[in-house]
Amino acid sequence: MLVHIVMFQFKEENKEANMARVKAMLEALPSKIDTLRSMEVGIDISRSERSFDMVLVSTFDDQAGLEVYAPHSAHQEVVSVIKEVTTLSKVVDYIQ
Repeated sequence: MLVHIVMFQFKEENKEANMARVKAMLEALPSKIDTLRSMEVGIDISRSERSFDMVLVSTFDDQAGLEVYAPHSAHQEVVSVIKEVTTLSKVVDYIQ
């Protein structure tokens, strides 16, 4: 199994609304992309200077599954919104 983790830092303008919108969009993806096995989206509650605002943890059977997900039109629609409302993102992919 491949685990794909992405952390996001959101712009301050309309931050809460944008986080809710992105979370809903991300959580809709498993029903649209067959290779996406699971997805969990969390909004940070600690608000420390070390924290990011949101984390996405998704799983795929393998690297090929992630490669189908990445360019998928439903995912790219969310990516487009994320690019507008975030200032930074970091990713980690690993085999479990």
